[in-house]
Amino acid sequence: MTSTPMPDFPAGFRWGVSTSAYQIEGAATADGRGPSIWDTFAHSPGRIVDGSTGDEACDHYHRYAEDVALLAGLGVSGYRFSIAWPRIQPTGAGPANPAGLDFYDRLVDTLLAHGVDPVATLFHWDLPQALEDAGGWLNRDTAARFAEYADLVAARLGDRVRLWITLNEPFIHMSLGHGMGTHAPGRALLFDAFPVAHHQLLGHGLAVAALRARSTSPVAIANNYSPVRQAGDTDADRAAAAAYDALHNRLFTDPLLGRGYPDGFELSVVRPGDLDAIAAPIDVLGVNYYNPTAVRAAEPDSPLPFELVPLDGYPRTAFDWPVVPDGLRELLVDLKQRYGDALPPIQVTESGCAYDDVPDADGRVPDPERIAYLDGHVRAVHAAIAAGVEVTGYFVWSLLDNWEWAEGFTKRFGLVHVDYATQRRTPKASYAWYRDAVIRAGADPGPAR
Repeated sequence: MTSTPMPDFPAGFRWGVSTSAYQIEGAATADGRGPSIWDTFAHSPGRIVDGSTGDEACDHYHRYAEDVALLAGLGVSGYRFSIAWPRIQPTGAGPANPAGLDFYDRLVDTLLAHGVDPVATLFHWDLPQALEDAGGWLNRDTAARFAEYADLVAARLGDRVRLWITLNEPFIHMSLGHGMGTHAPGRALLFDAFPVAHHQLLGHGLAVAALRARSTSPVAIANNYSPVRQAGDTDADRAAAAAYDALHNRLFTDPLLGRGYPDGFELSVVRPGDLDAIAAPIDVLGVNYYNPTAVRAAEPDSPLPFELVPLDGYPRTAFDWPVVPDGLRELLVDLKQRYGDALPPIQVTESGCAYDDVPDADGRVPDPERIAYLDGHVRAVHAAIAAGVEVTGYFVWSLLDNWEWAEGFTKRFGLVHVDYATQRRTPKASYAWYRDAVIRAGADPGPAR
């Protein structure tokens, strides 16, 4: 890690951390919460690497006050959490479950009491199972149900949430959950999953309208992006890289910014007025970045027009993802060049890494690789700002080690180590680094935007 002092960031730049409901809350059946697709998926044999579930996770539902104290000690000005749809509407429809809203009401008030702005994500993949039984995101009606859910949440929390995020990583939910089947709900539809893309985006647009009717706070979406590196130098390789870029980086952004779907994505489920609803103006574009993707032409018998290959020459995380900080600068600059004045201000809503962090004999948790990772990525954001990109925030994934989807408890992303047997929280060395090096980088909280 470089010892060069951290550069100054613009006044009002928002430093934060992120989590998601199913990964940390636990309390899977408490206070009227209904089952989600991840409850069903995790309890299906063979789906999760270590056979675990999110039934208890980090028990944040009961320990949220302790976790907010960790946020306060970290000095961040924003906390991005997600609201569990099945806590608010156990079946995905009908009136709100008061106990579910009460939990988030307590969480939001506790955050504000500690000077931390609540940044609420409405959908981080935990669709109520009853909606999945009716077709899930393959069913257009789910978009309407999502808007109704957004209205219920905003009616209760809209005066205090400082930034709304409608969907988290709709590309990942479509591709892994519905295309490949490695995430919930476990459908392996390949290109027949494209209706999921449109219905998620339609749900986003309808939710934007619902949120604006209830709250004056800014509205965003959090997309996952990955710069594409072409592997090979044939025309077929170039076509494969372009196809993957359109799928991963443009399918869920072009329509948001008024361009409609990229060429080649003429979806039969689109109805008149849908694209206008999807293009409702947003105040912030959330950018989740982990690594670039290397792509080459697929073999002739492949069902896909591209093949993903390892990106060599870089350090690797415990997830075997390449660590490429400059890929974040590249991505942010590319977004500005691609969309120009149509691009709203950006917040990096997820950036983080998994390593096999183990407490030492003194109970401390050294994680120098994560410190180096964060240092490089924060500097990449600064370089993008210097290049003229309006970036207004950076959120680390994640506050806590948590239940990492299909990987169960085998991957640790947190600034805080969690002993899953005892639920003991131990701040890692990276927690102190983020507090001392980044929060002092010339920023003050300012308004969320």
